[in-house]
Amino acid sequence: MLRPAAYRASTDVPGFHAMSFYSILFRESDQTATAEAREAPAFFRDLNLDQIVEAVTADWKHYDLIPFFYSPLMDVDAIAYRQEVMEDLEEGSLWEPVRKFSKCMQEMRKCLVAARRLSDYKHAAARWFLCGAEIYIDAIVDISHALASDRAKSRGLIALRMYLSAYSDSMALQELSAQARKLKKELSSIRYCVLLSNGAITVNRYDEEPDYSRAVEETFEKFRSIESGNHRAPQPSSQEMNHIQAHILDGLALLYPELFHSLAEFQSLHQDYLDATIVRFDREVQFYVAYLTYIEKFRRKGFSFSRPQLSQTSKEVHCHNGFDLALAHQLLDRRMTIVPNDFDLGGTERILVVSGPNQGGKTTFARMFGQMHHLASLGCIVQGTDVRLFAFDRLFTHFERHEDIRNLRGKLQDDLVRVRHILDAATPASLIVLNEMFSSTTLKDATCLSAKVMDRVSKLDAICVWVTFLDELASFNEKTVSMVSAVDPANPEVRTYKIERKAADGLAYALAIARKYRVTYDCLRERIKT
Repeated sequence: MLRPAAYRASTDVPGFHAMSFYSILFRESDQTATAEAREAPAFFRDLNLDQIVEAVTADWKHYDLIPFFYSPLMDVDAIAYRQEVMEDLEEGSLWEPVRKFSKCMQEMRKCLVAARRLSDYKHAAARWFLCGAEIYIDAIVDISHALASDRAKSRGLIALRMYLSAYSDSMALQELSAQARKLKKELSSIRYCVLLSNGAITVNRYDEEPDYSRAVEETFEKFRSIESGNHRAPQPSSQEMNHIQAHILDGLALLYPELFHSLAEFQSLHQDYLDATIVRFDREVQFYVAYLTYIEKFRRKGFSFSRPQLSQTSKEVHCHNGFDLALAHQLLDRRMTIVPNDFDLGGTERILVVSGPNQGGKTTFARMFGQMHHLASLGCIVQGTDVRLFAFDRLFTHFERHEDIRNLRGKLQDDLVRVRHILDAATPASLIVLNEMFSSTTLKDATCLSAKVMDRVSKLDAICVWVTFLDELASFNEKTVSMVSAVDPANPEVRTYKIERKAADGLAYALAIARKYRVTYDCLRERIKT
């Protein structure tokens, strides 16, 4: 697991002064609010956001990205800070340089791991440490050049460019680079001979002895055209060391004492060469890379994503061609069709009441609505076009759950307790998603209880999506908007999974159900006759 704290990195070194850049995810003014949540929000499972985040981060687990998806931002400008970076990365020329930088940092970390693992072989450890420093320096140079030549517009990448420019020119990095280059050149110039005699190994300086390896290759050159299998024994990892190799290195250290002393001194002096801000950037930028990589497969299938407009004052929300991202991920793998949907709240409208037949896409619609708002609050591009959303303060969900005998409550009581907690904690700036409440009681009681909850939500003036089997809620007051899961007009038993804005009329599906179970008037008369 890659965490910045794992490195004793610091920019508090001579010759370097920190610029205003702090994070590619947070503005400098947000530093006090960057504590990472380690537990998923309560609404995550209800909205299947846990499935989305798992899929997004599957190939980036060593960066520990999941906590970034747990913490929505409350400020529109803080969200815009991330949106700008995400747009620059997907539209500019920085995508490949950033990916290359990340790969170099991974290789650098492997070198440092090898140096720690080979600590008993001090010369090998020092060489791996030098290798890591070389890769790090080259990575800084390459990403700095890429940023300098790119026309990034985001505040985050512009600040990073200034930071890297200053860091690249700092005395600390210049000295590190000069010493690393000098050591690499001197180590590359070493030529030596290994003499094997009676089980003893002797290391000598090279003194123009014949190169027998070349003579052997020339002798057996004529056999190269003959096809043969690979009879070589498996080669050990280049990061491994055995006692023979260690003995040879010890011999070289005796032959070149000053050079190997300089190598050991380099490792000792530059233990903290990693810059904390660079390490943080390497981890945080994967948030954008992982998410953009994830949504690319949907784009290849023709689905649209866009930067949502967010407001902390206007509660008019809109989306065209939105879809449930978690469900879409499953359906794409099965090569099944994804049905997009729209929603719109304008003026005094606040509550989308979704009714209609079972298995018609109502819950999927509600999940889509919640997913989009949460992903937008993270600064992500969201599924759909022409998207306008509300920057909520908290998101609450109430989805049906199986009875839990441990809380000693029945299903109805559990529903009442949970919805009471939501209504007590919610504010006018909250977002509420309710799915099929009070299904365990009578129709009369469910209608009465739902009306009381609806009244509280309406007076609160919070934005809400309510999936229900009670058509009466769809026309509760001027704040409610009725949406109905549609069926095929030619065959009411066939669901289209389109959620349409129209008046609720549960009777439209009663005949389809009656026909399915052969309890229509005509079917009953026929059955009675037989």
